[in-house]
This record gives sequence, structure tokens and C-alpha cells, in this order.
Amino acid sequence: MRFQPVLKILGFMILAVGFLILTAIPFSLYYGEDFNPLLSSGLVTVFAGLILTLLFRRSQVELRSREALFIVGIGWVAASIFGSLPYILSGVLPSFTDAFFETISGYTTTGASVIRNVEVVPHGILYWRALSNWVGGMGIIVLSLTVLPLLGMSGKQLFKAEVSGPTKDKLTPRLVETARVLWGLYVLVTVAETIFLMAGGMSFFDALCHSFSTIATGGFSTKNASVGYYNSVYIEVVVIIFMLIGGSNFALHYAVLKNGVAELWRDNEFVFFVFSYLVALSVITVITVLTTYDGHFLQALRGSAFSVMTVMSTTGFATADFAAWAPPAQIILLFLMFPGALAGSTGGGIKNVRVLLLFKAAFSEVKRLLHPKIVAPVRLNGIAVEQTTLITIGGFVILYLITFTTAAIVLSMTGLDIVTSMSAVAACLSNEGPGLSSVGPMGNYADLTAFAKWVLGGCMLIGRLEIFTIFALFSSSFWRR
Repeated sequence: MRFQPVLKILGFMILAVGFLILTAIPFSLYYGEDFNPLLSSGLVTVFAGLILTLLFRRSQVELRSREALFIVGIGWVAASIFGSLPYILSGVLPSFTDAFFETISGYTTTGASVIRNVEVVPHGILYWRALSNWVGGMGIIVLSLTVLPLLGMSGKQLFKAEVSGPTKDKLTPRLVETARVLWGLYVLVTVAETIFLMAGGMSFFDALCHSFSTIATGGFSTKNASVGYYNSVYIEVVVIIFMLIGGSNFALHYAVLKNGVAELWRDNEFVFFVFSYLVALSVITVITVLTTYDGHFLQALRGSAFSVMTVMSTTGFATADFAAWAPPAQIILLFLMFPGALAGSTGGGIKNVRVLLLFKAAFSEVKRLLHPKIVAPVRLNGIAVEQTTLITIGGFVILYLITFTTAAIVLSMTGLDIVTSMSAVAACLSNEGPGLSSVGPMGNYADLTAFAKWVLGGCMLIGRLEIFTIFALFSSSFWRR
């Protein structure tokens, strides 16, 4: 492990966090609030980043895989440590545990919160909170790719370590151009949603913060009742559409812009996601119309449409307290947290493409049992998938479920009931945010013990960076020369 290039890039990442914190100051000034916590936090972070960047400025080498993995892991932790300063210095979350939990929840786009009343939080802090969602959505690592060549380093290894799951074809041949295209799309969609939300009656500030959180599938809201505060069908439809965009493969969006909407229906994963959404929506609507909504079909459809999309895209916004719905509806939503969003999206979870390929592999094996001589390759978008890829996916899912089970058991040892323990781990590991019971969409994580918050913070990081990255960091072979 060569620590000079690692510390140089880490310094740049911390420097970027500092400048991002400072961008919240204009909102504090506009609303007549104390901007000193943001100024102090930003300057301290910029200073720390400058020291590391300048100390190792002469380091100009190609990153190795292990160094890239280490930067990805330690980078998110460092960004969360410095990103927690505004919460601490402003007094919004004086406890480092709570401030770190809120920050890593933002960066990992989980959206699990420990703030009891967000409506009394200063606007500058709320902006920083939403911005942490937005930056984390595409990844601090990918963001830094646009300037890595200026530092004399190649970002290829970082990109491979950061981008999660099986992804679509390369957007452009060059890595830096790919990062720029991704962020160009990201900004474009964010601006579009902000305009649509303002057209629905949201203030510019609320529209911007909700757009940040929607596109990032993060779920941080400026209201205690989340999107439900506005009680607007128009706003809910807009957010549903943009949650679908945020939860879909951004390379697919690029293909749609180039070749038309037909590209969507050529993508097996997207079709599988939409099909799953429609099936889940139909079943949950029937359940809730018979139980929660007392026969009011349109109300049941409205609540179910939003809740199913917010869970499947792993956004975490809420318009209804689905933790109070009938148990069958809750169970379906809990299971929907595991597949999560699409590969190449800002969302979390196992990813739909992995689940789809496992289903296809299972059906292929059934065909072989019935017809031993048949050749039944597993295909994705018409291309045969290698057996090694299927084995890797199987290993990933097994590790994911082992992590879920272990964390849920550990969490239950803190005194939480089984529903809260399992749903909290599922929600944090899939970067969903709200779970069931006391951590449901109308509750939060404030009453959990400090130990439980650190466990769930670890789940968020594992879910965001994916299982293999984290397990690789803790393997003995990783540290051998």
C-alpha cells in the first residue's frame, strides 16, 4: 500500500467537502440566520484538505486496485466526519454519534434521520443536509474524476471501485468524459425537477432540497411529514416520476437521449423493475383499499403508488405511514427493500439486475432438469451471461443476506423488537431510510442507542459501497504486499 497517492486524493476529497459546506452560507444569509457554524466548518475542512493535498502534491502515479478500494472506503468515512461539523457547531446535533449518523446517512443516500423536528433547523443546515444527499447520489469519488487528471492521477481504478453492480455499456470511451456526462445528466434532471416542483407551489428552497434528495434517491425532506406535508397529487406524481429516474440506470438515460424512448423497453432490468412495481402496486392497493382506506380506491391507489416507488427506488420519502398498514402490505414493502433500485443508478439494494439474473438462472436449471440435453444459457439484453458472473452474483447475495442477518441479531440485542431490528437493518443496508415500527416513515432513528446507530451507520456504508468492497478491505490478503 502506497499511502502518498492515497493521502493526496483523500486531501482533495476533504477539500471538496469543505467548499461544498461553504455553499450553504448564502442560504443562511438570505434567511437571516447565523452562518458562523457553516463558515467555521467549511474553513476547518478546507484547511485540513489543503494540508494533505499540498504535502503530497508531487505524488503522480497510477492507482492500484487495493489503493483505489482503500480510498473509496476511507473517503466516505472522512467525508462523513468533516461533514458532521455543521450539525455539531450549530447545535442541531451536538452529539458526534448523531451528527455522524445524519451525515453518513446523507452521503450514502439512505435518508435515515435522527433529527426530531427538521422544520426548526436553520435553512443553511437543511441545504447542507440535502446537498449531502445529492453529492452522495452519484458519489464523491465519481465527482472527483472530473479533476483527477489535474492532480496527475488516473481515476480508472477509483471509478471501478465506486460504480456499483453490473452496469450498462460505457457512456464514452474516456473515463473523465464519462464522469462529465453522468454529472451533466444529473444536473439537468435536478434542474428540471426543481422547476416542476416550483410549478406545483413549492418555494425555491424546498423545491431545490427535495430535488437534490429525489434524484439522489436520498429522501431527506425539509418537512417532518416529508412530501405528504404538501398534500398535492401533482407534487406526488412529479416526485414519483423523478424517483423512477433517480432509481434507474443513468447510462440508460443517456441512451434514451441519444436513441429515443424505445431504449427503455430494450433494457431487461428496467422492464423487470417496472413489471415488479406494477405487480406490487396492484397487490398493495387491493390490501389497503380493504383495510387502511375503507374502500376508497383512489386514496389507496395514491398512497400505494407513492409508497411502492419510494421503497423500490430506495428514496425514502413518505406521503403515508405505511408502518401502520396491514401486515401483508408491510411484509411486501419490507421484501421490496432488498432488490432496491437498478444498477448504475443512485439507488441502493441488491440491484434488480442481480435478482433478475438469479431468477433466470433458476428457471434455466429447471429447464435442464426437465430436458437434460437442452442448452439454456442465461441471457441479459440478448447477450449470454458467463457462468462466473452468475457465481459472483450468487456470492454477493449470500454475503448480503449474511450481513443483514448478523446486523439484525446484533441490533435486537440493544433491546429493539424484531420488526424494528429487521426493518432498520434492511432499510439502512439497502439505503432506503425509513423502516417499520418505530423507525417507520413518520418516525426516525433518534431514540436508538449510540451503539445501534453505529451498527446502522456501518450498514449504510456497506450498502452504498457494496459488499465486496467492504469485505475486501477487511480481508488479510488486502494488506499483504
